[in-house]
Amino acid sequence: MPPAQGRPDESTGNPARARTGERRRQGRTILTVRLPEREARARFAAVPVARLATADGRGRPHVVAVTFAVDGDVIYTAVDQKPKSGTVLKRLRNLGENPWACMLADHYCADWDKLWWVRADGRAAILADRRQMAAPLRLLADRYPQYRRAPPPGPVIALAVERWSGWAAAPAS
Repeated sequence: MPPAQGRPDESTGNPARARTGERRRQGRTILTVRLPEREARARFAAVPVARLATADGRGRPHVVAVTFAVDGDVIYTAVDQKPKSGTVLKRLRNLGENPWACMLADHYCADWDKLWWVRADGRAAILADRRQMAAPLRLLADRYPQYRRAPPPGPVIALAVERWSGWAAAPAS
């Protein structure tokens, strides 16, 4: 039996084979790639928006689109001035009950050979102190001109990434 996709080939120990798989579509073989951590982080950092997924203490999920900045293995997102449903946001309430969260960034294209996604899993902390928020808010302002004109009031969510994972329909060109 062939090795499971994404797992090392036990017969050869080949790590490259562990990151790739093949699929057939329209009579041709298409390479699929499990992204190495470095490439996953780079692809994630390059997109303008990601989805933040949290769950409350009972495990009920909540997903919201967010702007963000990546600093090594920490991803920052801030509560900004855009209209919200209230002052105590569900994402903040959830993180108060359950600090585990993930963020998902992806690229969709009608040409499915160009699809990819990256997920960052970790523990989140809510930064509300002005000193704690200063550096993350600078990173966000460097990335988004809108935040230079109107800095987010916060708080800031800091996701300490423990695992980067990702998939691409083809290797980076």
